[in-house]
Amino acid sequence: MKFKNHIVFIALFSLIFGNSIKESYENVSLNIIEKSLMDSTAYNRLAYICDTFGPRLSGSKNLEKAIDWILKEMKNDGFSNVQGERVKVPVWIRGEESVTLLKPFYKELSILGLGGSVGTRRGGITAEVLVVNDWEELEIVGDNAKGKIVLFNAPFVSYGKTVGYRYSGASAAAKQGAVASMIRSIGPWSMNTPHTGVMAYKENIHKIPHVALTMEDAMMLRRIQDRGDKIIVKMSMDAKMVADRWSRNVVGEIKGSEYPDEIIVLGGHIDSWDVGQGAQDDGGGCIAAWEAVRIIKELDLKPKRTIRCVLWTNEENGGKGNKAYRDMHKDELDKHVLAIESDGGVFSPKGFGFSGSESAKLIVEKIHELMKPIGAHTISDGGRAADVTPLNDEGIPVMSLKVDGSKYFWYHHTNADTFDKIDFNEFNRCVAAMAIMAYVVADMDERLPR
Repeated sequence: MKFKNHIVFIALFSLIFGNSIKESYENVSLNIIEKSLMDSTAYNRLAYICDTFGPRLSGSKNLEKAIDWILKEMKNDGFSNVQGERVKVPVWIRGEESVTLLKPFYKELSILGLGGSVGTRRGGITAEVLVVNDWEELEIVGDNAKGKIVLFNAPFVSYGKTVGYRYSGASAAAKQGAVASMIRSIGPWSMNTPHTGVMAYKENIHKIPHVALTMEDAMMLRRIQDRGDKIIVKMSMDAKMVADRWSRNVVGEIKGSEYPDEIIVLGGHIDSWDVGQGAQDDGGGCIAAWEAVRIIKELDLKPKRTIRCVLWTNEENGGKGNKAYRDMHKDELDKHVLAIESDGGVFSPKGFGFSGSESAKLIVEKIHELMKPIGAHTISDGGRAADVTPLNDEGIPVMSLKVDGSKYFWYHHTNADTFDKIDFNEFNRCVAAMAIMAYVVADMDERLPR
């Protein structure tokens, strides 16, 4: 009986609260949408960051110059509490790198070393290649991998399922005696574009160089092996880790009019890999979050709670920024109401993933209905994107922007992640979705429950 009463209560609460949200915020949400779709500020700012600063790997001058510019512009926008919060980050340097096919014919292969990989010895490594499609095939070949370069030609299933070959492949190959390892780039589509990304070594296993080939070259090497031809390559890599360096999380906000100590976080990660321009991953997410807050301010909306834009550093190869934010703001985490992240590209928005209580989900479901004009009204489970996960671990509800990701992994971590892949209308709809969600949660009479 208690359970039945609970269900009835939730249903009535949802109906009443939902009607209240629609009545209170429909007009303002339409104003946000109109302003977002017309304004070119975000689009132009993203173009400037991509073209002027380019790729922004942690520890690089490019990243720190981009941060300097953002801090200046946020102050010009009239944000409060604008600052760069210092974070010590790991530094990996790519250096010169190449893989050359020597037998059965000569060909320079397109490659990218994987972040965190060691380099080769001076003069490189020349060795036979052994191609396997998965972990099981590596186990079957066993000692046959000794002294060879293992290539994991794993077909793309999903990022979450296939990325293990990038992250752990080197140690798995080294355990079998391999002298180096390679992977087929983690993505569903390629135009001879290798994908980089972070990897790691297991303790007590010899560290070997680890690189990504294009899909095209990896599949070619598998065909050559299947024909019975011996494959010989020369791998040269100058990659190395150097001493940690200082970077910064970017913070800027508009203060709440009634409950300034209560905080809604909106953000993305400002670092990228050292290839392309980091446009979709995650310059677009950063600028969309920043623009959402700017538009709220420009429309002279005065939310009851503080809306804070946070652009985290070092998401790609260490995750130091999100943990540093959590630790630096530990005394106010109980005042954090919601954290929203955009880190899946800024293609056509579909809605948000949510991780939090059932009662909070009922409320954000109703807020989603305000986004029907831009097609971003679908809510799903799972808001734990990388940079808001430490906050969710502290009990804070989190959300992640969900977009049409059908092309995201075409460009992810490649030289092709450039500004020309940004669609003006899709991008601005992402801005609108983030602005509406942040503003309504910040302005409601009652705080979003945990």
